[in-house]
Amino acid sequence: MINGRILECFFPSYRSHHLATMTVIDSVRIVLVEPAGERNIGSIARVMRNMGLTKLVIVNPHCNPLSEEAKVMAVHGVEVLEKAKIVNSIPSALQGCQRAIATTARERGIPTPLEKPRDVMGWLLEENINSALVFGPEDRGLSNQELSYAQRFVCIPSNPEYPSLNLAQAVGVCAYELYQEFLNQNQKTVIDTETEKQDDLADLKALEGYYQHLESVLLQVNYLYPHTAKATMEKIKRIVNRSDLKTQELAMLRGMLRQVEWGIKSHTLED
Repeated sequence: MINGRILECFFPSYRSHHLATMTVIDSVRIVLVEPAGERNIGSIARVMRNMGLTKLVIVNPHCNPLSEEAKVMAVHGVEVLEKAKIVNSIPSALQGCQRAIATTARERGIPTPLEKPRDVMGWLLEENINSALVFGPEDRGLSNQELSYAQRFVCIPSNPEYPSLNLAQAVGVCAYELYQEFLNQNQKTVIDTETEKQDDLADLKALEGYYQHLESVLLQVNYLYPHTAKATMEKIKRIVNRSDLKTQELAMLRGMLRQVEWGIKSHTLED
């Protein structure tokens, strides 16, 4: 890895670029769903500080994230704990995000492509994108429904005889790979300043609104049935989430659904 001070000498714009790109990794939030271990939360805050991450969001914690035990484990990451946001749902935790990766330790009944942290972390580091890494509770991990809020899924390769990692360890592995990818991208950008701007991606709140709208329409045309709608919609979400929909594309799809609803209403009135 090229030393930052050396780069400043040969590339005068490096310092300003480095400070600007730090906001890229800082835009990634770590989301903990129903964590129960105060020491785990403290250890996570510490490793986040190690890897340049500052945004911690906790969904329905089953312990006190600001307990003395948590602070002792956090060491110099106490500020991360103190600034952590507490929310009551995963959609609230992901508000404003355009990309989210969820972690899981096992295959699921619903087809869920599992990727290695090293292969996927760069996807979270695009400029002008808010993104999240979502981790489940220590005792059960994320459910299929909780996984459906994310677009991609990570499984940390480990010994098949004992594959389950401690929550703080799992966050540590992912945070490390995320920071290494950040360093690689930063170095490449300094040497080659030609960058490609990302189009405006639809945020996850807008996507969730689309899914609810789509489910309503599919129920009206009898493609979905109430007793199977939940499972089928989870499969549809997996397909759509892989496409990285832009804001305008999502607006077009919502317009199509509104037109379908108008057609249903007109046909009903004619009958």
